[in-house]
Amino acid sequence: MKRNENGHNGQAQLRAYWEAEEAKDFQGWDFSRLSGRMLEQELPWNYREAVLEHMKDGTTLLDMGTGGGEFLLSLSPPRGSTYATEAYPPNVELCKKKLPAYGIEIRAVEKDEELPFESGMFDMVINRHESFCISEVRRILKPGGVFLTQQVGGQNNRELSRFLLGEDASHTDPGFNLYNTVQELELNGFSILKQEEYFPELTFLDIGALVQFARIIEWEFPGFTVERCYPQLMRLQNRLQKDGKITSREHRFMIIARKPT
Repeated sequence: MKRNENGHNGQAQLRAYWEAEEAKDFQGWDFSRLSGRMLEQELPWNYREAVLEHMKDGTTLLDMGTGGGEFLLSLSPPRGSTYATEAYPPNVELCKKKLPAYGIEIRAVEKDEELPFESGMFDMVINRHESFCISEVRRILKPGGVFLTQQVGGQNNRELSRFLLGEDASHTDPGFNLYNTVQELELNGFSILKQEEYFPELTFLDIGALVQFARIIEWEFPGFTVERCYPQLMRLQNRLQKDGKITSREHRFMIIARKPT
């Protein structure tokens, strides 16, 4: 009886811990608080270096889906000629308080097909993990302008999502990949300067970190809650105790493309 009671108490403590992780707030797009609990395999390219390589003095720059502006600020972009878009209202409000001090204008967007900018306005459009409409990107770029994007492909964390929520639970498009995106860019007249694709490993050292991650990435784990997925989480906890980690397979691709002159 005592052993069963200890086991029951341990499970109750685990569940309470996971529910506390589930309830934590999340702002911007900063996963640093999961540092040491969640490890991402490095990509074979460096998105930041690629952006800096193409960003010149006087560049008119747009960062699509800036989140909380963390990455954009790390670039020290040109003051007075840098713009950012964001769709998530809490992030928009965060950016309105933070970005103007750095000479960056933030604009809220609702539709990828209707960006609030004049045609031919930008020398460079960057996009890290944000949806986009290729024809609209082409419209706002100057002739010869560069579009540089790193995307999360449609196979991202799909196996883990299936384990937790069932077959094809993810809302992402499984056909969203490098090949299909390059094809669409070329059909819109872009020339491809660089293209790469990779499937890095994501490692969780703590199920609580996985809980936070799954709650935040709701399009890959729709309807995830500790209550709904508790049996599966316990199976992962047992695997963690045996192997020391839980792994998932991510999907990334990067494209640098130029609008025709």
